[in-house]
Amino acid sequence: MAASLICGRLSAGLRNSGSRTALSSTAKVIAGTSGLFGNHGHQPSPLATGQQQRNLSLHEYLSIGLLKEAGISVPAGLVASSPEEAYTVAKQIGSKDLVVKAQVLAGGRGKGTFEGGLKGGVRIVYSPEEARDISSQMIGKKLFTKQTGEAGRICNQVFICERRYPRREYYFAITMERSFQGPVLIGSSQGGVNIEDVAAENPDAIVKEPINIVEGIKMEQAIKVAKKMGFPEALVNEAAENMIKLYDLFMKYDASMVEINPMVEDSSGIVMCMDAKINFDSNAAYRQQKIFDLRDWSQEDIRDRQAAKADLNYIGLDGTIGCLVNGAGLAMATMDIIKLHGGTPANFLDVGGGATAHQVTEAFKLITSDKKVQAILVNIFGGIMRCDVIAQGIIMAVRDLDLKIPIVVRLQGTRVDDAKALIAASPLKILACDDLDEAAKMVVKLSEIVSLAKEAQVDVKFQLPI
Repeated sequence: MAASLICGRLSAGLRNSGSRTALSSTAKVIAGTSGLFGNHGHQPSPLATGQQQRNLSLHEYLSIGLLKEAGISVPAGLVASSPEEAYTVAKQIGSKDLVVKAQVLAGGRGKGTFEGGLKGGVRIVYSPEEARDISSQMIGKKLFTKQTGEAGRICNQVFICERRYPRREYYFAITMERSFQGPVLIGSSQGGVNIEDVAAENPDAIVKEPINIVEGIKMEQAIKVAKKMGFPEALVNEAAENMIKLYDLFMKYDASMVEINPMVEDSSGIVMCMDAKINFDSNAAYRQQKIFDLRDWSQEDIRDRQAAKADLNYIGLDGTIGCLVNGAGLAMATMDIIKLHGGTPANFLDVGGGATAHQVTEAFKLITSDKKVQAILVNIFGGIMRCDVIAQGIIMAVRDLDLKIPIVVRLQGTRVDDAKALIAASPLKILACDDLDEAAKMVVKLSEIVSLAKEAQVDVKFQLPI
């Protein structure tokens, strides 16, 4: 995650980021993070630093495979899905000095703990038998790290690779940066550690080299970065060549971030990439179908999977008020006005401009799957999106899901009168409101009433006024 924290950017209209942190202003939603870019960057955003993400991130063994295909030097390794397979591949590698790495999409694996008690998701072993034993304590178990939180993440596979002995470790990454209007190379002489800590303690240790996205990377730029990172003169050209290959990979696969930590000077005198993390732009899924077919949904929030299947833009937050809107700008404005009146949004859910009644129903399923949600605010401005379609979806969802929590609906735009008539004719307790400010006040008050009732363990029923 380090490189994504290094450069701030609003990627794909926010659907590539997620968090469980409630937002206090629109600025917090759209701001990226920097840490390494000083005046070029922005302050940390709750959406940029959370766990939930819609952008594709591949397991290490898959990323290493892409590097190998690109002609980049990487340690020999194989993946295993069972302890016996781990034993087999360890023998196949042919070295008695091996590293077993849990394939979990979270940072801090080395300092993590498995639910069975095993410490560390990256372990050195000295025989195929030991590889089998350690793998048995990883595979099928949840790993808990700072990034996974209490939920943890399941480890279904381990990556077993040869152990290498680096003389020096470096940090290298490529990511997109708004202020440079394109890709930027990031390097540091201090690799194998948390790059955020390096940036905070010694910002001068970070090298930044923007690349003209039209002209592409030039050899002199890569050499410049390699020298500033501190590679020995004899290895500068080799390091630069690896950087160019990484940049070509970055562009070829529509990556949003390529992070190598560490890139090393090996004891045998060559430059190697010991670890790799690659994120991909979700907007390029139609071009990169083979890559996106590698997605491991077991590593992601189940609500994210449901949202992707329904083609919804969803981000889970920490609050009690579900927000169903159409358009990212309207979503942020809606969350802001809820905060203004003392409430906390439970999600960012954008049904887009062409939602169907079925998608609206799926959206309600997503919102109500969060047990913290005490009320729902629907705020739709019908331009391309017809208000009567939204109304049909709301009525269908409330009826099919037998929702008990209060729902406040504010509709404006195309066929709004038809939508109001549909809601008024339904026997369901859906509160219609024309004014957004009043709708926000109402939903905040209703969520507070429901919360208090639950605390007191009493049932609350809502009756619409005549």
